[in-house]
Amino acid sequence: MNLDAARRVADAVLYEGYILYPYRASAQKNRSRWQFGVLMAPCYAERDPSESTFAQTECVFEHTGQPVVQVVVRFLQVQRRKAGGEAVWDEAVEREVVVRVATRALLGGGQVQGFVIPAGEDREPPGTGGGAAGDGVAPGDIVVRRRERLAGTVTVSAAPVPGPWQAARLLVRVENRTVPGAAPRTRTQALTSALVAAHTIVGISGGEFISMTDPPQWAKPEVEACTNVGTWPVLAGHDDGGQVVLSAPIILYDHPELAPESPGDLYDGTEIDEILTLRTLALSDAEKREARATDPRAAALLGRVEALDAQAIARLHGAVRHRSACAPVPGDAAGVPEPAAERGAGPPWWDPEADAAVSPGTDAVTIGGTRIARGSRVRLRPGARRSDAQDMFLAGRVAVVQAVLFDVAGIPQLAVSLADDPDEDIRAAYGRYLFFAPDEVEPCQAAP
Repeated sequence: MNLDAARRVADAVLYEGYILYPYRASAQKNRSRWQFGVLMAPCYAERDPSESTFAQTECVFEHTGQPVVQVVVRFLQVQRRKAGGEAVWDEAVEREVVVRVATRALLGGGQVQGFVIPAGEDREPPGTGGGAAGDGVAPGDIVVRRRERLAGTVTVSAAPVPGPWQAARLLVRVENRTVPGAAPRTRTQALTSALVAAHTIVGISGGEFISMTDPPQWAKPEVEACTNVGTWPVLAGHDDGGQVVLSAPIILYDHPELAPESPGDLYDGTEIDEILTLRTLALSDAEKREARATDPRAAALLGRVEALDAQAIARLHGAVRHRSACAPVPGDAAGVPEPAAERGAGPPWWDPEADAAVSPGTDAVTIGGTRIARGSRVRLRPGARRSDAQDMFLAGRVAVVQAVLFDVAGIPQLAVSLADDPDEDIRAAYGRYLFFAPDEVEPCQAAP
C-alpha cells in the first residue's frame, strides 16, 4: 500500500498551527499553541472535561473476503526546551505507531495494541546552540530538551454490514493512557504528556473504502451510523481509488492534495502561501534573527522563503484548475496556465467565447410566450426561489436584459441592469449586473 500521497497531506495536518507567522516566540499568537487533535492524559482530562483522551474513526469498506488493514497513527510529542533551568520554548518530535491487522483478527473481534514512547533528554553544551536574540538562551547556558514517557493503545476492529453486500464497518480508536509522574494542574503542564495533532492513515488490501461524504445509496445508512470523534475520515492517495483513508482532526474533502506551487510548509492554520511568503520576506533583520532562534523549523522556513526566486514567487499568485481532475494545463507540469501566445490562438477555457454554442449577447429565452434577449425590458418579481432582504427594493422595478447566461446545470439566468438608475451605465461597463431566473421576471417588452 502506497501511503506517500496521504503522508504529504498528513504532514500539513500534523503541523497545522505548530508555529504561526511571524514565527517568533514573542508573537502573541504563539503563546497558545497545540490546538489540533490533542489527546490528553486521563488524569488531566478528568480535571478539565473539555479535553479528550481518545480519537475514534469509523468508516465502511467493501472486501473480497480476506481484508488486511494497516493503521499508521501519527502525532507530535511536545519537547520542552530549557536553558539555565528556565523553559524557553516547546518543540515537537514526530512519532508513529504502526498496527497491522490480519483478516482473522480484523473480522473476529478486533485487535488491541499498546505502545510506549520512552522518556528522553538531550543536552547541548554551552556555545553550541542558542545565544541569539530572542531565544531566551544566554551564551553560557546549557540547553536541555526533555521529553516525558507516553503510553497509549490502538484498537482496530470490523463489524459485518447486514445485507447482500460483502462489506464491514471499520473502527479505529486511539487512546492516550499516559500516567505522568506528577499530576498536571495546567494545560501547559499537561501538554508534555499529550498526543498532539493525532491522526491516522489507514490502508487496506483485499478491499476498498467507501466515501463518507458521497457514499453509494446502499451504504448511506451504515455511513450515517458511523461515529467519528475528534477526526473525520476521507479517501486519500494518488488516484480515485479507495485503498487509503486519512482521518484527521480537521475536515478535508476526498483525495485532498497539496498545491504543486507550494514551496514548502508554512505551518500557519489555513495558510495562503503567497501572502505568508511576502509577509515573511518583509520581516526586519532583527525579526528574522529572532524567528531563526525560536525553532529549527522556523529557521528552515526562513531559509526556504529567502531562497525563492521571482519566478517561484510568481507561481504562488494563483493557478486555475478543475477540482474534479486537478490536472495541470497541458505544457506546464506544475499546473500554471501558459500565456495564450504559447498555447496557440483562441480564447481561454473560461471565456464564454470558447464555447461556440453559447452567446450571451444573442441567446434568448421565452417567458410567457414572449422572446426575451439582450435589450428586452422586464419587470422584476423576486422571491420565487430565494429570501433576500434586498428583494424588497427591487420588486416591481423595470430592468433591461444585458445578457442571457446558462449555469453549469444548463438553467438560464438573466443578467439585467435597472432601467431607472442613473449610474447603471457605469455598472454595465464593468459587468456589474443583477441576476434573476426567468420565473422571477415578467416581460414588459420583447427582444428588439
